[in-house]
Amino acid sequence: MKLFFGEINNEIVTINDEEQQHIVKVLRMKNGAEIHVTDGNGNLASGKLVIEGKKANIEVSEIKRDFPDFSPKLHIVIAPTKNIDRIEFFVEKAVEMGISEITILQTEKTERKNINIDKLKKQAIAASKQSLRFHFPVINDSVKISDFLKKINPESTFVAHCHENLERIKLKEIPHLESITFLIGPEGDFSEKEISFLAEHKIKAVSLGNQRLRTETAGIFVAAWNYNKMI
Repeated sequence: MKLFFGEINNEIVTINDEEQQHIVKVLRMKNGAEIHVTDGNGNLASGKLVIEGKKANIEVSEIKRDFPDFSPKLHIVIAPTKNIDRIEFFVEKAVEMGISEITILQTEKTERKNINIDKLKKQAIAASKQSLRFHFPVINDSVKISDFLKKINPESTFVAHCHENLERIKLKEIPHLESITFLIGPEGDFSEKEISFLAEHKIKAVSLGNQRLRTETAGIFVAAWNYNKMI
């Protein structure tokens, strides 16, 4: 399936401008090729490619609506790594495994303060197309941990940290939930002050095993754990 991103408004389907350039200039696709367009909201249009100069359109033959989204939904709130390539790798792999939402978290030990959220959104779209997702994940702006905690449900929010002297439950002890939020700290982990702050908000701490995992590895591990529950 050749899947592209665009808008689907009633019966009108428009391929995204950057996708049009990719079709014409990079892929050099020909008129009449079978293509599919998703709006990332669970809708899918199928039809034939129509090239007009530098423009690419679709002659729609069918529109399927309201494909089911992944369940359970997973929201990972993760501190950015100093090497941005590693957090971008996390985004790609987590999206392929069906993550619903990603938020970049600023903590006491976060070394990277500036994040190109637009680039992460583009990577999420690319990974969604690669894995044939018709529901694209939400990529949120950076947020401070104190601000994020103002709008969470403590019953479905958990934090993964490496402080062995503090109480942590195992992943298998987490009950089945329709949606779950996981906080993952920076290189150097959350501070004990932050862990105490999270505990005050009734957020349970979770152990991801005996090995110490890098930030992006922990994020991918949690995404894979949730993906296993989908299949």
